[in-house]
Amino acid sequence: MEAHPRQLHRLEKIVALFAVFAVLALTVGFAQGAGPKKKAKAAVQKVKFVDEFDRVQAANPNQIFLRSSSALVQDASSGETIFSKNAEAVLPIASITKLMTAMVVLDRGLELEDRVVISSEDMDHLKGTHSRLRPGAMLSRNELLLLALMASENRAAAALARTYPGGTAVFIAAMNDKARALGMQSSRFADSTGLTPGNVSTAPDLARLVTAAHEYPVIRQFSTRDQAQVQVFGQPLQYHNTNGLVRGQSWEIGLSKTGFINEAGRCLVMRVRLASKDVVVVLLDSWGKNSRIGDAQRIKKWLETSTAPRTRG
Repeated sequence: MEAHPRQLHRLEKIVALFAVFAVLALTVGFAQGAGPKKKAKAAVQKVKFVDEFDRVQAANPNQIFLRSSSALVQDASSGETIFSKNAEAVLPIASITKLMTAMVVLDRGLELEDRVVISSEDMDHLKGTHSRLRPGAMLSRNELLLLALMASENRAAAALARTYPGGTAVFIAAMNDKARALGMQSSRFADSTGLTPGNVSTAPDLARLVTAAHEYPVIRQFSTRDQAQVQVFGQPLQYHNTNGLVRGQSWEIGLSKTGFINEAGRCLVMRVRLASKDVVVVLLDSWGKNSRIGDAQRIKKWLETSTAPRTRG
């Protein structure tokens, strides 16, 4: 039996009011606890996914599964490829760039104790990244190198390029000249920080970069230092290495550099001793905040426990 139009109108009002109260109840419930529950559920799902990923690795101990879209593991002495995955892909390299920045500065033989003043020109107007080095801050070139390599400080790297003889444009040209001299045929540099996605390379090219950078004692020391303190405007500023693995007692890392911008994903390069062998590890475009560290740990475990012949991915 059909309802009378007036009854229908009254019914519609009741339904509408009920819907309003339901929405309010849900909103209050979310504010009082639904949010944390949702976060907890997401965390459980994330852990479960990671466990499933590692379970695949455990079930196939003679193979290796990495989240990085491009990867290379190379014998540091012979140059032999131990593992590769999409190694020839040309990708943005983010702050891995700063290894080249350091080499160009050191090659010029500039006085490392000279004081450099941070300028507004050194500020990141591309990505808007934060820095505690305010314009007017004065540090030695040596301290700028340390912060650029250890803490991936962008204004430090920008200031190193700006104060290079001839300025930033000459510095970038020197970076590209150095890349060609090292045989990095697929690499291009557009700035000294890595904030631009125009800085691109491949895993084999970056293995050459790591090998060359390892010849510089300053780069080896600064890139693997756990933490450091500098004085800025009379106040101490504490910085830490962006690669937490340097603090791990089970890791013998001889050189390290991390990188991240959205276009590049999480990146990591290292020269490290694994399974009684010095190797170069390159990880590019790894997804997830800790995924590059997880990949490095999987490589370590694989090299130390696998008895199968090394394969290329």
